Amino acid sequence: MYQTYDLLDRRLILYPYGKEKDNGHVSIYLAMAETNSLPVGWEVNVIFTIFLYNQMLDKYHCVRVKRARCFNKTKSEWGFSKYISEKSLRQKSNGYLVDDNLVFGANVFVVHKKPVDEIVALLNPQSAYKHIWNLDFTMLEDVWTSEEFHTRGFNWKIRLYPKGALGSKYSIVPVYLVCVSADTFDIHRKVKVEFCMHLKGRSNADSGQLSHWYTSSNTTWGFSFMNIAKDFLVDGRCTLGVDICVQVIV
Repeated sequence: MYQTYDLLDRRLILYPYGKEKDNGHVSIYLAMAETNSLPVGWEVNVIFTIFLYNQMLDKYHCVRVKRARCFNKTKSEWGFSKYISEKSLRQKSNGYLVDDNLVFGANVFVVHKKPVDEIVALLNPQSAYKHIWNLDFTMLEDVWTSEEFHTRGFNWKIRLYPKGALGSKYSIVPVYLVCVSADTFDIHRKVKVEFCMHLKGRSNADSGQLSHWYTSSNTTWGFSFMNIAKDFLVDGRCTLGVDICVQVIV
């Protein structure tokens, strides 16, 4: 049993119970959707990542091929026979299967025989950009998003889940730095950022230095603070600060 999902001239082929019998994993493959119109002897070399969306934490389970795969008439699909275990997929706390719906996607890069130059900009050291966000936990919603702010040519925002992760309510509160500009990146574009999150209230805590490469398929990265209600809230309020330093642009 399998289902197909069109992706322009390619498609994802999903085997919910595994392509190989009784392997206990979901299998997924990238395939050429239409080959009849292609010239004789066609081949396409591709590097690709297949990702599964975590609908609870707004994150992705990503698996990438380690080297380019050659698609041709005799081999028109490549992928992963053990992409994710059925147990992990069905585990409600993992956030992949929500209301019987899954969200898959693929990031596909066609490798040309002629080398493509990559321009890397190493930025001069600068003082970290500081953004402050005052939080009121007496007005709970599922997701809070800060206003956008700008540094080093990129737009950013902060996303926070005030009700906590996995129904914990205050015990584990995920906070993410989102690169809004990354939604417009092409497949080659990426930016490396170091940042630190500070929570201030009854007590103070910080995430430590976090580092992440932001791309069009990976626009979000963050940290989870523990025991918000017990250790930080004063009259239901606290302050979140983020220090951001953009280091490398490719």
